[in-house]
Amino acid sequence: RRSSMRLARSALTNFLRAPSSARPSAHARALVHVVPRAPTNRARAPLAESRSTRATTTTPSMSMSMSMSSAATLPSAAPRRAPAPHASRRSPALLRGTRASSTTAVAANADAADVAAASESFLSDELSWPSRSHAAGDLRDADVGDVVTLCGWVDKQRDMGGIVFADVRDHTGLCQVVSDADTPSRAVAALAAMRAEWVVRVRGRVKARTAPNDKIPTGAVEVAADEVGVLNVVGKSLPFAIGGGGEEDDDAAGGGASEEVRLKNRVLDLRRPRMVKNLRLRAKTVRALRGVLEDDHGFLEIETPMLTRSTPEGARDYLVPSRLQPGACYALPQSPQLFKQMLMVAGADRYYQVARCFRDEDLRADRQPEFTQLDIEMAFTDMDGILSLGEDLMCAAFKEGVDVTLPRPFPRMTYAEAMSKYGSDKPDVRYGLEFTAITDIASRCAFKLFSGAASENGGAVKAIRVPDGKRLSNSRLKPKGDVCAEAIKGGAGGLAFARVGEDGVSLEGGGKALCEGLADVAGEIIDACGAGAGDVVLFGAGDESVVNKSLDRVRQYVAKTLDMIPDDAHAVLWITEFPMFEKNEDEDRLEALHHPFTAPNQDDVRDGGDITKARAVAYDLVYNGVEVGGGSLRIYRRDVQEKVFDAIGLSKEEAEEKFGYLMDAFQFGAPPHGGMAFGLDRLVMMLAGASSIRDVIAFPKTATAQCLLTSAPGSVSDAQLADLHVAKKIQLRAAEEDASGGGASK
Repeated sequence: RRSSMRLARSALTNFLRAPSSARPSAHARALVHVVPRAPTNRARAPLAESRSTRATTTTPSMSMSMSMSSAATLPSAAPRRAPAPHASRRSPALLRGTRASSTTAVAANADAADVAAASESFLSDELSWPSRSHAAGDLRDADVGDVVTLCGWVDKQRDMGGIVFADVRDHTGLCQVVSDADTPSRAVAALAAMRAEWVVRVRGRVKARTAPNDKIPTGAVEVAADEVGVLNVVGKSLPFAIGGGGEEDDDAAGGGASEEVRLKNRVLDLRRPRMVKNLRLRAKTVRALRGVLEDDHGFLEIETPMLTRSTPEGARDYLVPSRLQPGACYALPQSPQLFKQMLMVAGADRYYQVARCFRDEDLRADRQPEFTQLDIEMAFTDMDGILSLGEDLMCAAFKEGVDVTLPRPFPRMTYAEAMSKYGSDKPDVRYGLEFTAITDIASRCAFKLFSGAASENGGAVKAIRVPDGKRLSNSRLKPKGDVCAEAIKGGAGGLAFARVGEDGVSLEGGGKALCEGLADVAGEIIDACGAGAGDVVLFGAGDESVVNKSLDRVRQYVAKTLDMIPDDAHAVLWITEFPMFEKNEDEDRLEALHHPFTAPNQDDVRDGGDITKARAVAYDLVYNGVEVGGGSLRIYRRDVQEKVFDAIGLSKEEAEEKFGYLMDAFQFGAPPHGGMAFGLDRLVMMLAGASSIRDVIAFPKTATAQCLLTSAPGSVSDAQLADLHVAKKIQLRAAEEDASGGGASK
């Protein structure tokens, strides 16, 4: 047998290395049948093959028969189920043959030159569109004995001294393909020549693995190859590994490449199991949300325009010059806000849309210039009705997406409470470290930094108690330490701290001036914070907005570095009662905190109350410290809308020019209405446990709003610009202007 194997390998290697002119034609090499020198004693079924065309090559130990016939009848020692009808369709690139009766598979061990020759030999000149009977990731124990056809990519290939293994991967997962004693020699040679990411079609019988792999769903079975077709090969070096065994190896594969490399080669990156899982999760989540809205609540999906009018009250618009209206521009919508409100006036009653939105703003890990939101609006409802719907949607997304049941009703927290206790309107409540306001206590202390801040208008002094304070060394809390650095990033001048003494009533270790200055009020501070011996207390003092921002950063950083955040916690809550307006310090005017179509709290404007100091009937949905949705009840009367426009400094003329169509619609009898929107990208990012929404979007932009795959945005021709009546004017750098005499542009 060993002699036969050596001669078989030699013959196959000579076949692969032979000049193309000396090889059989693409049609003739459709079948290679290896006939051993001495037959075994095992009974074989008769071969059913066409003899219309045959070429024979004989060696001292073996003969090779090549035929253009269809697949030979599979030998069987026991009754077997017939393959699916479409599984036996002929493919021009199919490599097939009768099974050799030797007990050891024949393999070709090829070097780089052999691989090139093999790809040329195995890849047909003809295109083919084969079908498959099963997906690679779907095979299980119940399929043992079935003849199946798989199509996909080679994840990895291993030649174990004569037995060749290849993992075939598609969108469902991967399955191991193996050559066994009955695998035709040419199929073995094709398996041996395969390389990562070749596109293949494999037909064979499912059998139980002798050594199951518990790490993958198909680990109990494998496919013994009978026919192997190469549909395409990789024509250039792979920039990074794609697979390697499943999602558990994904980070060591494509995840090891830089994001820039991954985005530039996004078509490869999307083959990675983790990316496939993310996109499937996204689709599953959208399907669940649609079901809740349409099936449970009777919502109607309505599309709104993508080319609309610019309303630059929020982020910058993406503008689209009009060819037919010279000098005029469309804007891509930042949201369907105005259209969905007009749909309520039109009587649509319950509207939703999976909407594409565009905002020309600076990017972060959870921002994109184009993004998707689930947009919702409904008439004749109050805030509780909308929040209940939002909880239905959130629970469905988590149950369908990650099989997590969220407890209901979701907690509610006012904006004022969130800012007071967490310094953020999107607090992460999975862990403690709440702020304690000690402004009144600090006003009576001898430490001037604290007492001075407490006496200033808008000043505040707050504290955070960190239990078991020895986990935070003094060096980390002092000016050059990492914890103090977070406070400085938040705008603070530094971070004050003190440790609770063993007596439980004194403060020590945070600097002589601080401890002596707080000595008279130390007990009050400790009691207010609920601190005990060994705890450390962190302080922030100054303008309340700066204190909140700096301590919020410190809180999040400490919780992360001390492993205080439970891995499996799901903290969802509503933040309500936002202010209607916030001050734009740069322009010295008020701006709408959400948008200018949000209704004011009627308790705050009743009997002539000042609308500029009112709370809004607005709400945000926060999950684990990330805002995933939000909305409000809307203004539906023209007179109230005009008051809001006036409060933000928009004249009647400007309001009419920008929003006249909405104001006119209100005069036709607009119903009370409200709505909300979920940031779909951000929601799926949280469900997937990803660090960036770029990991849950098929073709995202970078932090500089570029598509590395297509090199967008790109330049356009002068002729295209001329059609749009747009002149190209690029300002030169100052140095170039100076060199050319200044003021040059084109």
